Amino acid sequence: MPGLLTPSNDTSSSIIPYSSDSTTPTVYTLNHNLKPPTTPRLSISWSRGNSLRVTVFRSPVTTDNEPGGKVVELNLSGEDVDSDIEINNAARWRRIVYGSVSPFAHLQNKKNALAALDEFRRSVSHDGDWSKYVLQYSKEINSLLGSKKSSPTPLIEDPKTVLKVEEPSSLKAAWELLEIFYADKQSHPWIPEQLVDWLSDYDVLFSGQVPSVHLKLVEFQAELINIQEVENEPTYWQAISSALAVGWLDIVVKLLRLHGSYQLNQLGTRETENGLVEAVAVLVSKMPRMRADLPLGKLGECYNNKSDFMRAWEKWRAQITKLDCSAFWLQCSHNQTKENLKNLLQILLGNTSTVSSATCHWVELYIAHFLYIRPFTSGLESMYVLAQKCIQLKPISTPHKLMRLILGILEENTEVVLAECSRSFGPWMIAHATELLTAGSVEAEILLKEERDNLGGISIEESHRLVYAQVLSSHALTWQIAPIYLISCMKHGVGLLEILLYKQPAYHSQVLLKNIEICRMYDLDSVSSTAMKIAGVHHWKHGRKGAGVFWLQQARDEVRLNRIAQKLFDFVGKSISDESFEQWEGLIELLGSESKTVGGLEFLHKYRDFKKSLQQVQDGVFTDAARKAGEALILLMKNPSTPQRFWLPLLYDSLKLLNWRERPLLNVSQTNMLLNKLQELSVARLRPDFVEAGLPPEALSSVRVALATNLGRAILEE
Repeated sequence: MPGLLTPSNDTSSSIIPYSSDSTTPTVYTLNHNLKPPTTPRLSISWSRGNSLRVTVFRSPVTTDNEPGGKVVELNLSGEDVDSDIEINNAARWRRIVYGSVSPFAHLQNKKNALAALDEFRRSVSHDGDWSKYVLQYSKEINSLLGSKKSSPTPLIEDPKTVLKVEEPSSLKAAWELLEIFYADKQSHPWIPEQLVDWLSDYDVLFSGQVPSVHLKLVEFQAELINIQEVENEPTYWQAISSALAVGWLDIVVKLLRLHGSYQLNQLGTRETENGLVEAVAVLVSKMPRMRADLPLGKLGECYNNKSDFMRAWEKWRAQITKLDCSAFWLQCSHNQTKENLKNLLQILLGNTSTVSSATCHWVELYIAHFLYIRPFTSGLESMYVLAQKCIQLKPISTPHKLMRLILGILEENTEVVLAECSRSFGPWMIAHATELLTAGSVEAEILLKEERDNLGGISIEESHRLVYAQVLSSHALTWQIAPIYLISCMKHGVGLLEILLYKQPAYHSQVLLKNIEICRMYDLDSVSSTAMKIAGVHHWKHGRKGAGVFWLQQARDEVRLNRIAQKLFDFVGKSISDESFEQWEGLIELLGSESKTVGGLEFLHKYRDFKKSLQQVQDGVFTDAARKAGEALILLMKNPSTPQRFWLPLLYDSLKLLNWRERPLLNVSQTNMLLNKLQELSVARLRPDFVEAGLPPEALSSVRVALATNLGRAILEE
């Protein structure tokens, strides 16, 4: 991101993105808490999602013990990444994609561990312990998809605030549906109540396509600020009836207590009216609920035992009937209050026509049936029949994608559920949701895990994982997590993983390191070796000799390292000046001296040591350096790894050793060995394939004279 760093105060700076547009750029403040002086030197790298990791450096001249820099993270969007809105940009998708890797991998590891212990039977998906693992996995994935914003509670609550307008995610809504019906087996007895909670969270998603209770309440809330006497407004009673029909009891009670009879100046004249309103509010707040517990702020009395719930339900219904037949209605002078309160009682008593008119679409009517008409419903078969009945009563020309998903789940049609997940929510959803589907149904497990000939011998589950892995591998920011999904595919996963790793740009150091790490995790040594060979050849061809040799060594590529050694032989054979040799000295050190690994490099290391010792020799002064240089020369000439074309350059470079004034450095046997080497070289020069060393014409004669002189002096000395 091109940008400029500008100081804003003592402990922060600002990044201004550079743009040629005339619009005012966005300024991003960096709270680095570093005291001046700071410099405009930044190190910027991508972090998770749409965040940048920015390193701010201080001036190198500092007089205190303050740190020299600070690393901060900068959110470019300015939005809360945890906000529960529709997932509609790449940054949030990457956050979800990366966050879901760990739960998925942990679940696969647990499955493999159980299989290794021979505890993973065909029906393990329906084991109690396995269901706990799947539920934990589902909860972790669900948490990635967003959560409700916990806005601070105001000190003085506005009584006219009916509900908070929020836009949740359809993806989260779909995942919670799958969790309710497939993963959360402990809560199966109170699935209807879970659907009530689900609708209260996600009814807003239907508002854009069909009328809904949520939309009706939002519109009423906008009008409420201008209404003086709410009990005279039809929209007030319609909002209460609709909220009651779908079980939003807290909203119902809150709206009822906005009734004008609660005002202090009205209590004396409207006591009966106020008593009837309060009686209905109390009945609503005491409604029996077949569930384990209630979220904070929700109303009702919980019963997790069906017999207790039935007794409480009958008692509660008796209280409603008693109030409905009470004589106090005759004393209520406000007709609208009387009629609408009786209408609310009819909803509580399960009057079908009243409930149907209070709801807007079939899902809301479906929930209302569970609450007031068929509170003891159990079993998906009866739930599906009820859904079909509600669809007939509240038909929709173009069903919402969540409605189609609900029907597929209620019908227990795994193929429909898969199709809806794939069509409406994409490869991510289907790749992760299969774990929930197989945990909740034997038929779904057979359908998803059975190998199919029309899919190339793989299962539907593996097919969807491969598709999702392909989506991940097509993006530079997500390819490195594709192996986790590929490795879980038993048939073609490893083969496709190898192809994926082969296609990564090995010349990019970070990608190569990630590639090697993945290969090490999954025991793909051959792929890792090939990638390092490709990187080594690339770096060598582009002039980065050291990097090339390093990666070829890591790959143990003996063939190419031998070729590099041969190039070094050619170079050293042509020129042996100290200046030119220094350019290759580091590369010789990097290549190493293990002949088994690279072959023939032992000579180059001995040659390097010889050159170093020769540089330390002082003319005419017999020192240990001169003696060591002579010994190094003999070792080089005796060593069979020394190429023949180096004999003459070595001897020519050692003329000052051969012509030592004080005393001969080489004895008779050593000098004779060198003369024999020189004779062999003279014969070899007659061959047509002999390569000259590029020395002066008089080099051979000078060496021959020096050896003859040294031989005579050595004989006399001995």
